[in-house]
Amino acid sequence: MRSQARPGPLDALRALLPGVLAEAAELDHDGAFPSGSVAALREAGLLAAPLATGLGGAGWGLEPLAARDTATALRLVGRASLPLGRLLEGHVNALRLVQRRGAPAAVRLAAEEARAGLLFGVWNTEAPGEAPLTLGADGVLRGRKILCSGAGHVARALVTARDAADPAAPPRMVLAPLAPAERADLSPWTAQGMRASATGAVDFTGLAVGEERVVGSPGDYARQPDFSAGAWRFAAVHCGGAEAVLGHLRDHLRRTGRGGDPHQAARLGTAALAVESARLWVEAAAERAEAPRAAEDPGEGAIAFVNLARLAVERAGLDVLELAARSVGLSAYMRPNPVERVMRDLATYLRQPNPDGALAAAARHVLEAPGHPGDLWD
Repeated sequence: MRSQARPGPLDALRALLPGVLAEAAELDHDGAFPSGSVAALREAGLLAAPLATGLGGAGWGLEPLAARDTATALRLVGRASLPLGRLLEGHVNALRLVQRRGAPAAVRLAAEEARAGLLFGVWNTEAPGEAPLTLGADGVLRGRKILCSGAGHVARALVTARDAADPAAPPRMVLAPLAPAERADLSPWTAQGMRASATGAVDFTGLAVGEERVVGSPGDYARQPDFSAGAWRFAAVHCGGAEAVLGHLRDHLRRTGRGGDPHQAARLGTAALAVESARLWVEAAAERAEAPRAAEDPGEGAIAFVNLARLAVERAGLDVLELAARSVGLSAYMRPNPVERVMRDLATYLRQPNPDGALAAAARHVLEAPGHPGDLWD
């Protein structure tokens, strides 16, 4: 008898998506969190997927051969639930940083906790005008972070903290342990979308961390090319959100019998073109960003390509939002139409830092690179 192949992590993820989609439809209120979907990822062992294969994971977000699978996973989760996609992207990013920059003891500890099903996150943003988060010689953190997705639910937060004795020095990363609902304030998050991402501020003042939870060297968080080239991961989630809007648009045209109208057909076709272009950009960016490179290669080409990819995906998302709104009409903005929630979440999540700077940096690379610009990405 032929033995059946063991399902891989992507197969396990696909089996969970109907439940993720159903929960997302129920959680559109301030302070919500997709606890059922996170629990399903945990029970399927998928919170350990970002670990290296040698540590029992699938190498998601870490190993070059897993780049395409990682992009697919983030895209599929984003299609089902953009808030869950945001949380999974942060989880992948945190474990990548620990494994890439941490000492062996920090990597072993994080791997044990990921295999135990703990949710990780990366929180770097500080409120304008506030003193930065600091780490004292006593191992105690002082200060807070804002725009923390999963606040009150993330069990291991990778945060950047400055040396309390030398706050002008580059920050270090600290993997802070948090208890459920501890230190979180969700009241500042008043955005129209991504309401189920449990985004808020977290105050770390008085939290003691051991040396084994200090990750890497000062400045490692922003080390290039990983810092900028990693933007492909949130672009993959954005792409999934655009796919969700496209699906709702098609459902609307089928349900109303208006798909044969030439104007509606043109909008659907244009939206499909935009979404497929975004997917191709994401997959190409993932493979280029994660490909092995020589030690002397600063990765400027990868950064430029990913900058273009994130902006191409943003443009595709904005175009699909406009096309869907024009086709569906006023009901696209009225609850409980499911496309209303997805459009709101996507419009909010597309607002990522410094898009103009990303475009200018990519243009500078094209301007200064030798050879014909049509050959830059060969």
